[in-house]
Amino acid sequence: MKQVELINATKSYDKETNVLNEIDLEIEQGEFFVLVGPSGCGKSTLLRMIAGLEEMTGGILKINGREANRLAPKDRNLSMVFQNYALYPHLSVEQNILFGLHAKKVNKEEGKRRLQEAAEMMGLTTLLKRKPRELSGGQRQRVALARAVVSEAPLCLMDEPLSNLDAKLRAHMRIEIRRLQRKLGLTMIYVTHDQIEAMTMGDRIMVLNEGHIQQVGKPIELYNTPANLFVATFIGSPKMNIGKARFVSENGQLLIEETIALPIKQPLDSNLVEPRLTIGIRSEHIRFEKEKPTVTLLVASVEQLGNETVVVFEVGKELWTAKWSGQWAITAGDLVPVAIDLAHISFFDSVTGKLLKPATTNVQQEVVAL
Repeated sequence: MKQVELINATKSYDKETNVLNEIDLEIEQGEFFVLVGPSGCGKSTLLRMIAGLEEMTGGILKINGREANRLAPKDRNLSMVFQNYALYPHLSVEQNILFGLHAKKVNKEEGKRRLQEAAEMMGLTTLLKRKPRELSGGQRQRVALARAVVSEAPLCLMDEPLSNLDAKLRAHMRIEIRRLQRKLGLTMIYVTHDQIEAMTMGDRIMVLNEGHIQQVGKPIELYNTPANLFVATFIGSPKMNIGKARFVSENGQLLIEETIALPIKQPLDSNLVEPRLTIGIRSEHIRFEKEKPTVTLLVASVEQLGNETVVVFEVGKELWTAKWSGQWAITAGDLVPVAIDLAHISFFDSVTGKLLKPATTNVQQEVVAL
């Protein structure tokens, strides 16, 4: 069942430039749907349009099959968690959590039951009498989440709720929010500019850029088969390595950044006829190879992370990143032999940025069945 549907939705503040352009989107009931994109791309505006905090310039919004363009926010049966938490400083944690229920005139016994359940779920039982100023950032975040939970609204909107937290707490809260969403069966629309949050939390992801939808799909689909260069470099950490390439027909090679020559053993696809192309390869597909290397590359920098090593290479005018498991005794300035397989190369149009041919060997095919 479609919980939220946007049909040709647009938004403009000056009636000249659209912040959002013809957004067509369907979000299913019980889905964790992530809106991701760089700052200023329109994702928060889209969320606020669904909430009723921003008017739509054009198009149709449906919630549970009912047109909601002119519905007041209080009539849309949803809850929202804001980036800045939006807690009342003069109210206690308990009063902040129950504020929305008082406005809806939920009886005291029912409110008390919901409060106890939410407080236990969020680990706030001992903090109910404190004021927001006495709480840490993570605790305030949990209060904001608890306030959304007690409303028992089937649709929950979150606008970059973890952006003010430190890295360790963000990782913990990602797990807690996802577990909460599954437990309560909520439909959740989650806005973030952090592609790691998008990849780890979403059932589906919509990538926005400059008000336009770039791609919608499951996280692994966007990772393996990005629709264009923007998605390829935005989804994945480290980002996909990109380089200019051309075919050298005399010796049957693909020459990348005038540095890496890959032999072409099979006939090329008919859509790869451009004299110059842009190619992409993921960091895990640049392998150390001492016996039969494809090329020897100069190391620009090394990041030792303990469980893995991130090596940055100079490839022509580009910097490429390789990610290898374990600890490697490599330093900047070393020449390292690596192997690159043509099967791991994705091809893009250099002018439009559109994907012409995805890598034929990808992560999905390499997953080992248990």
